[in-house]
Amino acid sequence: MARVVVGLSGGVDSSVAAYLLKQQGYEVIGLFMRNWHDTTGTLEGDCPWYDDQVFAELVAKRLDIPFRFVDLSEEYKKRVVDYMFSEYEQGRTPNPDVLCNREIKFDVFLKEALKMGADFVATGHYCRKAEEVIDGRTVYRLLAGADKNKDQSYFLCQLTQEQLRYALFPIGDMLKPQVREIAQEQKLATAKRKDSQGICFVGKVDLPVFLQQQIAAKQGNVHEILPTWRGYGKEIAEDDLAALAEPFRYTVRDGKKIGVHNGAHFYTIGQRKGLGIGGRKESLFIIATDVKENVIYVGEGDVHPGLYRRALRILPEDVHWVEPSERMQVGERRRYQVRIRYRQSLQQAEIICREEGLYILFDEPQRGIAAGQFAAWYDGEVLVGSGVIEK
Repeated sequence: MARVVVGLSGGVDSSVAAYLLKQQGYEVIGLFMRNWHDTTGTLEGDCPWYDDQVFAELVAKRLDIPFRFVDLSEEYKKRVVDYMFSEYEQGRTPNPDVLCNREIKFDVFLKEALKMGADFVATGHYCRKAEEVIDGRTVYRLLAGADKNKDQSYFLCQLTQEQLRYALFPIGDMLKPQVREIAQEQKLATAKRKDSQGICFVGKVDLPVFLQQQIAAKQGNVHEILPTWRGYGKEIAEDDLAALAEPFRYTVRDGKKIGVHNGAHFYTIGQRKGLGIGGRKESLFIIATDVKENVIYVGEGDVHPGLYRRALRILPEDVHWVEPSERMQVGERRRYQVRIRYRQSLQQAEIICREEGLYILFDEPQRGIAAGQFAAWYDGEVLVGSGVIEK
């Protein structure tokens, strides 16, 4: 009988994943990870991880499976939180959930599970895995979840063949309401528990307060850029990828000061909330941040030209292919569907491989492209690769 260690998070998805695996005849062990101790900036409850652990234990008891606990907070801080602080300090927008899956759930946690004699590890992610044999070698594919509203394949976009080899996603073929229904039928304690939000293992936080643990608040100015700014509307040739991928660059002379903020590091491109500047017909959106000069640039309305760009670039060292043999060669061009943030619908695009990196050229201009985020590309349902947006 194959042994599966399930990452029991205290949520309904991982609970049902454990139940389904037991029904399928696996030997199931529930393992709860405690990855974060500090509650600075946490918006809900003083100790979110404690509640999660209690629920995870209740589920394990109900399913009559062994329950284990592991503290991975040192690795989590080093590999996820420190990286996150470093990126924000540079004025970039990291995605800690993608890092958490690559560095913690399918690395440190996987190693802990293997020490326990696991044949597989399982999580409650809404995604699927497929296998095919190519030239006598098993190739693992990461597929989108059947529930299009909950598909979490984007968060797993950095997984490798070795990590996928051990991974099981028991609820990937299901819809969320079905998962809730099973949890209620089986009287699992998590059946009516709300889905977790915010940063993986940290929870919902007030980001500026959270970041002020390491990044000092420093007052700066907010400048508004009008849609008539001289840099907009310039004709750029389709093959001038470097120019198409270049973000708009502003100086304080390009716009009028309309307010102040507490630190450019705490804001990101496309952000609407948190500026505290009212009295407008339409919302103000952040269109650029300058952490060196500590200036934020904003534009009014969600069709402001400063929010949109046709292309982005990923440096060669930041490009990841789920199946390495599918790596693109310099000069090659391929069409894929791409998303640049979780829950964004897939966008039609062409990926062009150059010596200086991969360019993603979208059919339609994209809103809020932010350096530091991950772009993931798909061929139909298959997530083929991903990379950190350089600019």
